[in-house]
Amino acid sequence: MTHEYVKVDREGRCTIITINRPEAHNALNAACHTELESVFDKFALDDEQWVAIITGAGGKAFCAGHDLKQQAAGGGLTTPAKGFGGLTNRFDLAKPVIAAVNGVAMGGGFEIALACDIVVASENAVFALPEPRVGLAALAGGIQRLPREIGLKRAMGMMLTGRRVSAEEAFSLGLVNELVSGDVLAAARRWADEILACSPMSVRATKEAVLRGLSRSVSEGLSEEWEYPSMRAMLASADAIEGPQAFATKRKPNWKGR
Repeated sequence: MTHEYVKVDREGRCTIITINRPEAHNALNAACHTELESVFDKFALDDEQWVAIITGAGGKAFCAGHDLKQQAAGGGLTTPAKGFGGLTNRFDLAKPVIAAVNGVAMGGGFEIALACDIVVASENAVFALPEPRVGLAALAGGIQRLPREIGLKRAMGMMLTGRRVSAEEAFSLGLVNELVSGDVLAAARRWADEILACSPMSVRATKEAVLRGLSRSVSEGLSEEWEYPSMRAMLASADAIEGPQAFATKRKPNWKGR
């Protein structure tokens, strides 16, 4: 399927999703939201795709958030059912998603990154939730996720002022896994390769258990994790046999993803 505002490339088991509106700093209009939701729907259902990377076209912006020009013209703030960029409300996605932040990540763009599992950022990246400066609020998960990521006081310091945070500060706050001076997408691909060296069944089980565990006590998490769908699938999978066999015979495992 051809998209107007989103570019999709599949490299082996990895889906690379590029927001392609560089002339608008990759801000999302209504059509771009719809396209991204469709792309993530397909990724979620594709058994051959095990990890995704999302990035922005050009060297200036990852995503500048909502297209405020569209809103000013009466376009509203409507987002898909699965959230900003079709991702921020996608709580049932057990497959990992990596953000390759290649510049400005503002508002909803920052919220997309917060919804990802790993964030790789170029040294010129900038993060902010500036919605209060334009009479809005970070309604796509920023209000909920940022305090969990960096603590209440630091999050309030960002959200109540709308101030910009440099890539270096974001790294020090724990918002970024790796700072990159060169090709940020190449770095994200390296992270993807490391994930793909693991069983996709184990990766999904781990992600699901970690995210569910955030709202549970340690004891509750330990007792409940055995019944999580991805954990049950992992324990019953061919990969759960392949991994120990490969270790015992000192060979590289051939993961099936089932």
